[in-house]
Amino acid sequence: MLQRAFGRAVRESGVVKRAHVHTLRHSYATHLLEAGVPLVIIQEYLGHSSPSTTAVYTHVTRELRAAAVDPINDLMPRT
Repeated sequence: MLQRAFGRAVRESGVVKRAHVHTLRHSYATHLLEAGVPLVIIQEYLGHSSPSTTAVYTHVTRELRAAAVDPINDLMPRT
């Protein structure tokens, strides 16, 4: 029943990408990572025993890439 309601909401929203209720779990993990929450804490929130399982739930986004640029550039010597 929940999946049916979620599917209807996705269609009505105009989102064309396939999405399931479980997609929300992936989004939650990714948003936490974007917010700077350590992977080990996300692992705990999701109830995973292995960090490799949690890594499957997190996705690299433009925001994560952009946030990584400054620390990487700070490692480089300035000329």
